[in-house]
Amino acid sequence: MTPSVVPEGSAKEGCTGPPVGLIDVGISEDAYLLQLAIPGLQKYDGNFKLDMEVDGKICVEGIVSEAVMVQYFPLVHQNIKAQQLCLPGPFTISFTLPGPVDPRLTDVAFRLNGTVEVIVMKQKMGKSYAHS
Repeated sequence: MTPSVVPEGSAKEGCTGPPVGLIDVGISEDAYLLQLAIPGLQKYDGNFKLDMEVDGKICVEGIVSEAVMVQYFPLVHQNIKAQQLCLPGPFTISFTLPGPVDPRLTDVAFRLNGTVEVIVMKQKMGKSYAHS
């Protein structure tokens, strides 16, 4: 009898949960769209920091929480222990975008699917901004 589920790729290798820090960068004429995979990051716990420099260097720091809260109206379940998610603890992600940016024109959104989306405008030619 053929099994109904046949693991392949990372599932076949037995990896424990999704990795933290997978990055996808979208590029338009005026901006960059960054999508960072950070499963377990809690939006409201204050453990997320995004530093961006004019030259496009980005550093993201945070803490993946061990406590998981699931809300299914009208019940709220807290401290659910998951065995296949990424390990809790601090993380740092550093990378450089293909070009200069204007750090003042940045929007950050936390998505329910475990991603953080960042839109940052490209620096216009001939303009230089000091980052404080």
